[in-house]
Amino acid sequence: MNDYQHVPPPPNAVSQDDRLWAAGAHAGAFVAAMITSWFAGIAGAIAALVVWFIVRDRSAFAAEHAKEAFNFNLSMFIYAVASIILVVFTLGIGIIVALPLWIVLGLAWLVFTILAAIKAYDGEMYRYPLTIRLLK
Repeated sequence: MNDYQHVPPPPNAVSQDDRLWAAGAHAGAFVAAMITSWFAGIAGAIAALVVWFIVRDRSAFAAEHAKEAFNFNLSMFIYAVASIILVVFTLGIGIIVALPLWIVLGLAWLVFTILAAIKAYDGEMYRYPLTIRLLK
């Protein structure tokens, strides 16, 4: 089920610094997206991308987590934009579908991000569900 490009290291083989960068990629993406609002969550993807640029040559573990955070936050942004388009093109009738979708996406975003940050800090790999993997 895991389709990682490399075998993840055992948790005790990941340094504290690498685990902090990995967890920071998830937490930083979440905070950036929250500060700019959920619909402008592209900031979350950018924050994760910045972490990836910083750690990509130093830590495969942290870089993999940063890519995963980028892909997830960008996916959430795409889903939000798609739901807005649904509402606009249905002349507001789509709000019946979009409102519950926004609630579910928001809760999923929060829960999955917390899980990812915890896994990263514990030295484990994490794959977000519902993610379009654009950055491989």
